[in-house]
Parts: sequence; C-alpha cells; structure tokens
Amino acid sequence: MVFGKGKAGGESALAIKELTGGYSRRRPVLHSVSMTLNRGELLGLIGLNGAGKSTAIKHILGLMVPHSGEVRVAGATLEEDRELYRSSIAYVPEQPSLFPNLTVKEHLQWTAMAYGLEQDAAWARADKLAATFRMTDAMKSLPDTLSKGMKQKVMLMNALLVEPALLIIDEPFLGLDPLAIRGLVGALDEVRAQGTAILLSSHILSALERKANRLVVLHKGRLIAEGTPKEVKAQAGCAGAEATLDDAFEALVEAAEGGRSGE
Repeated sequence: MVFGKGKAGGESALAIKELTGGYSRRRPVLHSVSMTLNRGELLGLIGLNGAGKSTAIKHILGLMVPHSGEVRVAGATLEEDRELYRSSIAYVPEQPSLFPNLTVKEHLQWTAMAYGLEQDAAWARADKLAATFRMTDAMKSLPDTLSKGMKQKVMLMNALLVEPALLIIDEPFLGLDPLAIRGLVGALDEVRAQGTAILLSSHILSALERKANRLVVLHKGRLIAEGTPKEVKAQAGCAGAEATLDDAFEALVEAAEGGRSGE
C-alpha cells in the first residue's frame, strides 16, 4: 500500500532515462521513454488504456526490471540504494486494497508504526486528513462497511500520512464525491508545497489541465507529447483559447495512429 517516507537531497524526485521495458524482452511495452519529475511538481501521466501507463508505474515501483535505460528515485536506482529508493515512494493504486480486520484508524496507526513516524505528529496529521476527507466518523469502521469511495479515501489518507518524496496515484478521482475531490486536491497542494513530487495517472483530463505542472502523453508505449498543459495543446495544434486538453489528447492520438498506420 505505502512503500515509504524518505526524502533525499536534490531537486529530482524521479528521473527516467530511455526506459524500454515490459513483461517480455521480445515484446516490450515501453519504448525509450524518458521523463523527469522535480520536488513540488505534479506530473500528469495520460494515455489510452493499454498505452503503457501501468507498466511505467510498475517499473518506477521496482516491480519490473528495465530491458534498457534506468529509473532513478531521489537520485538513486533500485540497485544502488534499495532502502532509499523504496522509502522514497508512496503508491495509491486504482483499486483499494485494505486489511479486512483493521479499522480505518488502525490502518493509519499501522502505517505510522511501520514507517517510524513520530506518534504525536502522526496522529495530528491523521486527524487533519480524516477531517479533509470527511472520514472522522468512520475512523472505527472496518473496510467491509465502507463504500468504494471511502476505501479510496483510506488509501489516500495512508499515503499522505507518510509524506513521501514521490507520491504515485493511479486514477484518484474515481469513486470520490465532489467534496472529497476538492479535499484531495487541497491535500495534494499541501504536500506539494512541502516538497513532495506527485505522479498522477488519470483519465480526468480537466483536473490535470488545471492542476498539473507538466504532462506526459503515452501512446502504444511511446512518448508522443510532453510539457505544460499549454505546451501539450500547442504540440497537438490546439492552441486556441477554446481548446481543451481533451481536444489536444484526441488530436495527438489521431496523429499517432495515422503516423503508424502501416505498423
């Protein structure tokens, strides 16, 4: 659920260089993908289903070995400093995964103990997160009594409690009500101000257009656009005042499909 809380020196929380990877060396999913994410930034990762987003995240988490290229978190590769690498990442998957016999409060307590957080500070932060996500009344509840959206809130609360150098979130807005989304955006703004870098994969492009510092667009395992939301729209030929990121994404995918129609 949460891998750690480490914060090393340096500006780059994540640096991926010419990453080629996937499940089989004979059929790689990712092809020479490069991206960087600095502390305090929010990088939006977007693409169609099957574009390689999940594979990229698995490589960042150290769950897959690159065929070529490298992934650095907090300045280190997994081989160079396994403890620093893993302790610098927190991950919230799309599908909530909780311990069935632990209450919401016990999940937070377990996370605080597992990662050596100072008790008083951790509980003060936990109470604040519970209020942010309107989960105060559910702190003694077991997962089976919670809706999917509430389970997602528990996952987010545990990750934000850790205050990692790199926070990776996969589709965080699915299942959340409007007030919870507002609370999440506010919480993410807070941890960014403290230096946490956020890699956020989402199909809700309007949210990324408003909040992301930069975007990376993947299609069939290749990087087809990157930059600020404004720059990505310009790369797609959608620089008009009325153009949206959804318009730009559609144009980029159509161009990529047309350019590779013979493959």
